[in-house]
Amino acid sequence: MEKKNRIIEACILAVGLIVLGFCVKGGMDNFTNKDRRVTVKGLAEVEMPADKVTWPIVLKEVGNDLPTLYNRIKTINNTVKEFLTSSGLSESEISINAPQVIDLNAERYGSNDYRYRYNITTVITVTSNKVDLVRTIMDRQGELLKDGIAIVDGGYDTPRTSYEFTAFQEAKSTMMEEAIKNAQVTANQFAESSHSKLGPIVSATQGQFSIEDRDMNTPYIKKLRVVTTITYALN
Repeated sequence: MEKKNRIIEACILAVGLIVLGFCVKGGMDNFTNKDRRVTVKGLAEVEMPADKVTWPIVLKEVGNDLPTLYNRIKTINNTVKEFLTSSGLSESEISINAPQVIDLNAERYGSNDYRYRYNITTVITVTSNKVDLVRTIMDRQGELLKDGIAIVDGGYDTPRTSYEFTAFQEAKSTMMEEAIKNAQVTANQFAESSHSKLGPIVSATQGQFSIEDRDMNTPYIKKLRVVTTITYALN
């Protein structure tokens, strides 16, 4: 009976040693592999046409009689508005700002050597999602010259024509998927070169999205870009 108990105890001890050995091996593997990671960046870029345009139309008139200038500005605004609506824009896409009047007699440091006393600036702003249509109308603005209306450069203090891409959220998820795929491709290449196998994701950052003009000559085409950073484990 005593001999039998010793055999059982020996078996239990052997099993315990085997389990301990596996635990030690697992711990050693985890210790040696804990720093075996690779951090890669995934890039996704796409070009998209702008889906919103803001076009400030700057008009200037000069004269010496304010009532006459007021009627002239009113006529010009109506003519420009009719030109825009007849070209396909709706009245809700057109806003007319109050005119700004400069009285040269009231200028503190001005001289009296001027031909006209009053300088009036009015801005008609077109805000529309019909980007292609607005660009076509911009090309045709010279037609207003036959009515004696010239669209001028408003100077540094007047907003320029701007183009925006507002459907950003719709493109966001697709671009993130592409960035993650590109990051995984790079990580797999690294794993193959290091004779390893790519493990699970340890950490990831969404990265930053940016929207900018493709170039200075085509502001109506936007370049969307996202970079994501992902750390994988290597086995």
